[in-house]
Amino acid sequence: MIIALLAGIAISSQLEFLEGIFASPEPINGIVLACLVVLVVGVTDDVFDLRWYWKMLGQATAALAIALNGIRLEAMPVGWIHIRNEPLQIFLTVFIIVLTMNAINFVDGLDGLAAGVAAIGAAAFFIYSYVLARTINEFDHSNLSALLMALLLGASLGFLIHNFYPASIFMGESGAMLIGLIMATGALAVTADVDALDSFRFRNVPSFMPIILPIAVIILPLVDLATAVVRRTASGRSPFSADRGHLHHKLIDGGWTQRQAVLLLYLWSSLIAFGTVAFNFVDSVILLPSLAVLILIAVYITSNPWQRRRVRDEKRANALRNEENNNSGDELAGE
Repeated sequence: MIIALLAGIAISSQLEFLEGIFASPEPINGIVLACLVVLVVGVTDDVFDLRWYWKMLGQATAALAIALNGIRLEAMPVGWIHIRNEPLQIFLTVFIIVLTMNAINFVDGLDGLAAGVAAIGAAAFFIYSYVLARTINEFDHSNLSALLMALLLGASLGFLIHNFYPASIFMGESGAMLIGLIMATGALAVTADVDALDSFRFRNVPSFMPIILPIAVIILPLVDLATAVVRRTASGRSPFSADRGHLHHKLIDGGWTQRQAVLLLYLWSSLIAFGTVAFNFVDSVILLPSLAVLILIAVYITSNPWQRRRVRDEKRANALRNEENNNSGDELAGE
């Protein structure tokens, strides 16, 4: 995936209509350097099985390459509170990127899951970023965030062909970290032009989108990460130790096959990501009831194996009770 992404950046740099993105080389240089750091960390981990703190150091180094080359969190999207302190900007940027990288890595537990979730999130974020670019400047639609999401979408779909169950190739640490790196970088790039974003108005809550949408597109990995850390810490284990408590493991233990569990998580990712983007285009009076219905359908589908198991257990219990009653009746008749 890293090679595909770097090749995409190289090709994009030669396209005339994207020249605005490459006018300042620092952000692109930072992204390329960060990708190379991720590659080195991933390969080293495959060979030497690095301890978690060394991997965390590598992730922070990659994130620092992004922050020091101009892509930073300069304002909090909620209320557009400017962050004037440069070290604080860098710290928050590194924190967000490392958090996202680990969230994606945690969800990479089934064939095709991380790549599919990345493709869904990239597609949703691309729609927002591209429309944002068209709205801000009608003459120049080039946008770093949209470019990164388009490249990530293409790389993820190309990889997914070989990674979906049963997988012939696997993502590994470097692939999962790369997805998190690019997603977080794209989200941070959107917040760079605060004045333009503040004037960007669709129907409902677009000024909050730069913080809502990145969370929405990776909400499942974030939830999985948070619950895993709490669960493992509470039991006295390392937050990075392995277990079968992940969301996808729960689905499989509940009765879904591996392929079905992945498709179900695709459904939830699509519903959350595209549902969030839809707030920019559809009136909430129409959208909210529609989302509520779709969520209820998704809940019903998700809980179906447990419902069938409950019905089956009830039937078995009723059959046992009837058999016991019949046996009791026969004994009384014999007396």
